[in-house]
Amino acid sequence: MKIDWQALGSVFGVSLVVTVALVALFTLGIMGLSRQERASAAGGSAALAVTGAYACFAACAAAVGYGIYLIVA
Repeated sequence: MKIDWQALGSVFGVSLVVTVALVALFTLGIMGLSRQERASAAGGSAALAVTGAYACFAACAAAVGYGIYLIVA
């Protein structure tokens, strides 16, 4: 049995980068929603923050859906 260490390292590296990117994207979405709550408490509007938050959540959902597609297909 021979293990292809280079391929294993490549899979590990890509998995690490994608995981960190998804967590950062989800965090940006949470931050956008919290800005909207702060703005509404102060009497203002943060429509751009909410739109960005929803875009971040949609990108996270798309990435998860693509991952499930890769596993199932």
